[in-house]
Amino acid sequence: MAKRAAPEVNAGSMADIAFLLLIFFLVTTTIEKDKGQLLGLPPIQDQNVEPPIIKQKNLFTVLLNRKNQLLVEDELMEVKNLRQAAIDFIDNGGGTNAEGETCDYCKGKRDPSSSDHPDKAIISYKYDRETTYEKYIEVQDELLSAYAFLRDREAQRLYNRSFKSMLEEKAKNQFKKDEKLNDQIKRIQKMYPQILSEAEPDKN
Repeated sequence: MAKRAAPEVNAGSMADIAFLLLIFFLVTTTIEKDKGQLLGLPPIQDQNVEPPIIKQKNLFTVLLNRKNQLLVEDELMEVKNLRQAAIDFIDNGGGTNAEGETCDYCKGKRDPSSSDHPDKAIISYKYDRETTYEKYIEVQDELLSAYAFLRDREAQRLYNRSFKSMLEEKAKNQFKKDEKLNDQIKRIQKMYPQILSEAEPDKN
């Protein structure tokens, strides 16, 4: 009686299947981006253009000294109070912008001795060479959080959603332009432009 041949598994197409799975993985996987600090350098200014004159009341000075002490408008302040102080300054709305328009969405005290308009309000942040990195980041976070709070407040009022969710949706659909969403984001950013100037520490 002849022996029956053992059944064989046809593995000829396994390489093709593995290759297709690899392609599927490469196409569908998204690589997480390291977001870090979303800051950019200002555009290069024309050397022949005179810098604009800034009124002192539109300048909010923040200084972090070598002892990690925070001085706001030359007065000592706890970091925990910095965010609210920055919000009060940016959102004051005590005057008009460059076009002569008042800030009808500002909810500040409209103090004539503080900033005129959010697009004129400049925060000047300066630190010392011996300031610790952790403290520098802590103060910077508080200042950026002040802008985030105001932008979020207006996004909720105008579009009934958070500004953060708008940015996340834009980042998620980066290859699919959503003009309506982009216009909404630009509108909020124009209402509260992030004007944060960081001066280099002194060499001494």
